[in-house]
Amino acid sequence: MTQQRHPDAPVAPRLTLTEKAALTSGAGDFVTSAVDSADVPAVTMSDGPHGLRLPKETGDGGQVDLRSATPATCFPPAVALGSSWDPELAHRVAGALAAEARAHGVRVVLGPGINIKRSPLCGRNFEYFSEDPLLSAELGGAMVRGLQEAGVGAALKHFAANNQETDRMRVSADIDERPLREIYLRAFERIVRRDRPWSVMSSYNAVNGVTLSENTRLLTDILRTEWGFDGIVMSDWGAVRNRVAALRAGLDLQMPGTGGRTDREIEDAVTRGDLDESVLDLAVERLVRFARRVNGATGGEADADEHHRLAGEAADRCPVLLKNDGGLLPLDPTSGSVAVLGELARTPRYQGAGSSQVTPTRLDTPLDRLRELADGARIGFAAGYALPGALPPQDRTEDDLVEEAVRLASSSDVAVLFLGLPAEEESEGFDRAHIDLPAAQLRLLERVVAANPRVVVVLSNGGVVRTAPWHEAVPTLIEGWLLGQAGGGALARILFGVVNPSGKLAETLPLRLQDAPSHLSFPGEEGRVRYGEGVFVGYRGYDARDCEVAFPFGHGLSYTTFAHSALRVEQRADGAVLDVTVTVTNTGSRAGREVVQVYSSGPAESEVTRPPRELRGFASVSLAPGESREVVVELTRDDLAYYSEREGARRVEGGVYRIEAGSSSRDIRQSSELTVQGDPSRVALDGRSTLAEWLRHPVGGPLLMERFRRARPEGAGPGAMDDPAVRRFLVGMPLEVIAAFPQSPVRPDALGELADLVAASLPDPSGQGE
Repeated sequence: MTQQRHPDAPVAPRLTLTEKAALTSGAGDFVTSAVDSADVPAVTMSDGPHGLRLPKETGDGGQVDLRSATPATCFPPAVALGSSWDPELAHRVAGALAAEARAHGVRVVLGPGINIKRSPLCGRNFEYFSEDPLLSAELGGAMVRGLQEAGVGAALKHFAANNQETDRMRVSADIDERPLREIYLRAFERIVRRDRPWSVMSSYNAVNGVTLSENTRLLTDILRTEWGFDGIVMSDWGAVRNRVAALRAGLDLQMPGTGGRTDREIEDAVTRGDLDESVLDLAVERLVRFARRVNGATGGEADADEHHRLAGEAADRCPVLLKNDGGLLPLDPTSGSVAVLGELARTPRYQGAGSSQVTPTRLDTPLDRLRELADGARIGFAAGYALPGALPPQDRTEDDLVEEAVRLASSSDVAVLFLGLPAEEESEGFDRAHIDLPAAQLRLLERVVAANPRVVVVLSNGGVVRTAPWHEAVPTLIEGWLLGQAGGGALARILFGVVNPSGKLAETLPLRLQDAPSHLSFPGEEGRVRYGEGVFVGYRGYDARDCEVAFPFGHGLSYTTFAHSALRVEQRADGAVLDVTVTVTNTGSRAGREVVQVYSSGPAESEVTRPPRELRGFASVSLAPGESREVVVELTRDDLAYYSEREGARRVEGGVYRIEAGSSSRDIRQSSELTVQGDPSRVALDGRSTLAEWLRHPVGGPLLMERFRRARPEGAGPGAMDDPAVRRFLVGMPLEVIAAFPQSPVRPDALGELADLVAASLPDPSGQGE
C-alpha cells in the first residue's frame, strides 16, 4: 500500500519539466492532470454555485453541452439566497452541495460567485448575491466554509469586477482605486482573509487595461502578498490569452486543458530562459498541495429526499413580500375560490441559464403545491400567456388565453398572477436590453386587475424587473426570484400562510432603468467600461441622489410587524469592536423573523465624498407574537473605514459617526451618534501639499498654525487666516505657492523643516494593517 505524502511535502524538484508544465493545465474540461509517480492525484471539478452540473463527457473528458446529464439537487440560486440574509442557511446548503459532490467524485465546486450587481442589466446577476459587498461576503463566506468543512474545495469567483456579460472576455473594467477596493474587491478580501478558500477563479475581463489572467497586481500583489491567500488561482474556462505571462503573474492553473499545446509553451519558455523555472516550481507546489487537500475527503452518499427538503426550507426564506395592502395575504386554504393565472405557475422558472444549469432530482410547481395545500379552497387555473418556445394549445390564440384568464379571475374571490422573465431574456453570455416584463404579460395584468382588483402578483426572475407604474394598481406583490427545484412548494406555503415571509431585498428595485447609478456608463464602448459612479453603487447611489425607488435595498414585509427600540452602541475597551444592540419586539399576531440591518454614516466633515449610509452588519431574530429580544450586531473599527488612495490603505477618519438600525436602507428605526478617534495619518506632506491638507493633518496642522501665530507681530489684529473669505481662497493652494508671497508667515526655506517634522510623526509602514 502506497503511503500518501503530506500535503505540504515538496514535490517540484522530483518532477520533470514536462510533468511540471502539465500540472498547470487541465487534463480535460473538468479534471486536472495527475502525476501518479509523485502521488499527485487528479482533481475533478463541477459547476455548482447552486447545484452540481454533472456533464456528460466525451472519452477525452470534453464536455458535450451546458446541461447536467445526472440529476442533482437544484438549490435556490444566489439571487434568491441573497434575499434570505441568512448565512447559517447558506452554510447548510453548501454542506449539502459538498455531500453530493463527494458522492459523485467531485472535489471542487466552482463557486460561489460574489461579484457585485453593478447594473440591473447584467445577464448573470442571478448567480450573484447582492449589490452590497458586506452582504455578499457574509453569504459567500458561509458557502465557502460549508463546502470546505465537508472536505470539498470552493472556487471563489469571478476575481474581479466581472459585472457584465457584454464583451466579457475582452472588456476592460476601468475603476478608480477607491471603488475598486471598497466595492469590487471588498467581498473577496473579507472571504480570503477570514474563510481561506482553497482556490480562486480569475475572471475573463481586464481591470484598468490588464487582463485578469495576467494581472500581477491583483493575482500576486493584492491577493497573495497583501491578503495572504495560500490557495491556487485557476482561470475561468478559456480566459487565458498568454500562458507564460499568466503563470508569471500568479495564475497557477489554466482551464480547460489544451491538449498539451500551452504546456509546451511553458517548457519552451523555461528552456529559452524566458521564464525562471522557480516561478513554475512555485505554482506546482501550490497545485500539489491543493490536489492533496481536496482529495482528503472521499466517498459518501447524498440523501436526495433530505436535500429536497433542505432546498424547500431554503426557498421558504427567500421570497420578498414587497406589498400587502389590506392584508390580502395570507390566503385561507379552507374556503373561497382562487384563480391561479400565468403559465409560470405550471411551468416554473427555477434557475438561470448558462454554465450553472442543473438537472433537478425533482421539481415542485406552484400550481400543484397550491392544490395540495388547499383544504376546501377551490383552485382554478388559466395559462393567460404562452412562454417562448411553447406554442399555445391547438386552435388557441394568445387572445384566447387572455380571455380565459380574465373570465376565471372575474369569477374568483382572489387572483394569483404569476409573471416573470423567460429564460431567453436573461442568461450567462449576454446582458439584458431592458428591465420590463414581457408585453404580453403586462397586457394580461391590466385586464386581470380590471376584472378583479383583489390580485396577488408573484414574480419569477433572475434579474430585477420594473414594477412601476403597475405595482400601484395591485394590492399584493411578491418577488419570488428563482427558487430552485423546491420553490413551487415554498411559494404555496407563503401564499397560504404556512410560512411567514421574511426575505429582504439584496438589491434595489428602481422605478426606471435610467435611475440606476451605472446607467450612463454601462456596458461601455470600444472595449472599455468606465465605472463612473465610483463608490455610489446600488443603494449608495440611489440614496446619495435622494432618488425615489420602487422598493429599497433591505426592504421586505411580513405577516406580522416588528418594533425596534433601545439602541445602544458600545465600544469595547480596545476600541477595535463596536457592539450595536437593539431590542426587537413582535408587535403582531403571528410568529415571524426580522432582519435587523445596521448602517453607518461617516463624519459630516469627511475628507472624501461618502454615501449617506452603508450596511455594516446584520442579524436576524425569530419571535413569537408579543415576544421581545435583544439583538447584538458586531462592527469592527475597520468597518467604518474608507480606502484612501492618497495613503494606499483603509483609513478611519476621526469624528462623529451616525450608527443606524432599521428594516431597510430607507426604513431606519433607531440611530445613535458615536465619536471615533481617527487613525494616524500615513501621508507625508511637502510644499506641493495644499494648505487644506496641511491644516487637516493631525501633526502638520498644529505645526503650521503655530508658525502663523509666531509670525504675527505682538498686538497685531486678526490675520489672513482669521478672515473666512481669505481662508477659503488660500486653502486650495500648495503651501509652496503661499510661502512665495512676500507677506507670507511661512518662508520657502522653512518648508523642508516642517515636512521633516511631519515625516518623523508618521507610523512605521511595516505596521500597517489592511
